Amino acid sequence: MEQTATVRTATLADSHTETTEILMPDDTNNLGRALGGAVLHWMDICGAISARRFSRRQVVTASMDHVDFLAPIDLGDVVVTEAYVFETGETSAEVKVDVYAERPSGDERNETATSFFTFVALDDDEDPASVPDLRCPTDDQKRKRERALEERAERRAELAAETE
Repeated sequence: MEQTATVRTATLADSHTETTEILMPDDTNNLGRALGGAVLHWMDICGAISARRFSRRQVVTASMDHVDFLAPIDLGDVVVTEAYVFETGETSAEVKVDVYAERPSGDERNETATSFFTFVALDDDEDPASVPDLRCPTDDQKRKRERALEERAERRAELAAETE
């Protein structure tokens, strides 16, 4: 009897991850604002958790698109990093990562950084392994995915135009 491979699926919501930090002095520059390297570290960790939740495998960072730092994060701000898988390949997961600075005392929340990461799933031998197919069963998940695809396409076009 011939066996057929089971296609695994996972949803965008399965990958949704949110992490929080308080910006402390060790992660600030001499102006009392977040060091870019600290922000990149938080983005990479949150993106990796998202890809691991989605693939249910160990993952490694394969690439990070151009990062836009949109606004400063000040000492004492609550840093919220959000990530979700919006596209997949055979062994890779494309993850949108956004960073926000919150000042709860002022009821403020500002987008501070954004980028797109690619993670590759690994099997037990640390070789690339297949990831589930992405499903977006709700309208909200479909909108998030479409918005991420559009943003990435726009950013890549802008970067290509700048290098011409």
